[in-house]
Amino acid sequence: MSFNKKTIRDIDLKGRRVLLRADFNVPVDGGEITDDYRIKQALPTIRYILEQECSLVIISHLGRPKDSEDAAASLLPVSTRLAELLGKDVQFAADCIGDAAKTMCAALKPSGIILLENLRYHPEEEKNDEAFAKAIIEASGAEVFVQDGFGVVHRAHASTDAITKQHIPAVAGLLLEREVDTITKVMEDPKRPLVAIIGGAKVSDKIEILERLLEHADCVAVVGAMANTFLAVQGYAMGSSVLDEESEDIAEDILERAEAIEKKRPFRFIVPTDIVVSTDIEGTKSTRVIDLASHTLHDIESYPKVPPFTSYTVTKDEMALDIGPVSASRIAGAVDIASTVLWNGTCGVTETEGINGAPAPFSHATRMIVDAIVGTSNHHANRAFSLVGGGDTVGYVQSQGLTDDFDHVSTGGGASLELMSGKDLPGVRALNDMEK
Repeated sequence: MSFNKKTIRDIDLKGRRVLLRADFNVPVDGGEITDDYRIKQALPTIRYILEQECSLVIISHLGRPKDSEDAAASLLPVSTRLAELLGKDVQFAADCIGDAAKTMCAALKPSGIILLENLRYHPEEEKNDEAFAKAIIEASGAEVFVQDGFGVVHRAHASTDAITKQHIPAVAGLLLEREVDTITKVMEDPKRPLVAIIGGAKVSDKIEILERLLEHADCVAVVGAMANTFLAVQGYAMGSSVLDEESEDIAEDILERAEAIEKKRPFRFIVPTDIVVSTDIEGTKSTRVIDLASHTLHDIESYPKVPPFTSYTVTKDEMALDIGPVSASRIAGAVDIASTVLWNGTCGVTETEGINGAPAPFSHATRMIVDAIVGTSNHHANRAFSLVGGGDTVGYVQSQGLTDDFDHVSTGGGASLELMSGKDLPGVRALNDMEK
């Protein structure tokens, strides 16, 4: 299904005042931006608008400020970084509504840019308040509204929904179009085989995407803390591992459905058979691999003795913090023959760093799968198309400097998940339809 909303390419922008809703919700530490990926992804839309000799007013949110005095949530550092990336001046207004913002915007010259202060300093933003949306339009003097904040279009807020009712054209930016097109194609018409790797903490958070993938994918692998629940309902003791006990019935149902599908068509549903455990999530204690299914690893290690029961059982004070190398290899093997790979959820607690020079203790499986997805060369002819979605997965990819190694790394966590699940996105639905 192609994108069915008007974009900035479908209307005449020449010389007009454009209001752009971007997603500049980036991590800021002590006034310094630690990851500018979302800002960089907005640049093609911004440059296209400026090429039309438009004056551009940008709005965004940052974090969840307690009130307008929460200086840590100011977008001022974003305006500085945006100016550096564009190589031109970006003005900054101390509010997104009111007379001061209106005066600054009124003086804006063609090809000039103003970034308005954090929308969420006003509670009316998240309340989808039409009066607030109208005040933004009035302050900006906008003649066209462009929605390019993919990371927020799954919410009906003033800057995603109410603002489109202000009697000016409301169209999509290039990033929004690319995000929706790419994710929709992977979910509806992928190049096959389609392999999906899905993680997270709760089965309930991913139930809709899992159900959809059962119907559309050729292989689904569950990883991360979510896999613990699937193992628990299969009868394995999981010690003090994170479990989604409220979703155990759902996990059982998914396993039964997956087994039935495997009998009808070529399909694999992979649940880990070995896991990495420790008594400490901070990585200060030793780790071990538990071979839950075949016990082969422990049979080999213990020969000629019989391995003790505890060698293949999670003890009460241990927790699963990564999937094991055998399971990671199975998933990597599926990736090797895939034509499309969807990855949403790391395999373990990748935030834990190694000590004494050792590698990160719970990132081994994630790294194995990354190597399988991107291959030994970015230009490998047989490499699958790769789509990365979800906050923790994107965060890992960015932290490792691997963003450019994947074909599409989504800028929206919740939005990408809801789109993958087949849900309607309010901020997209509200835009002007493409004329038939």
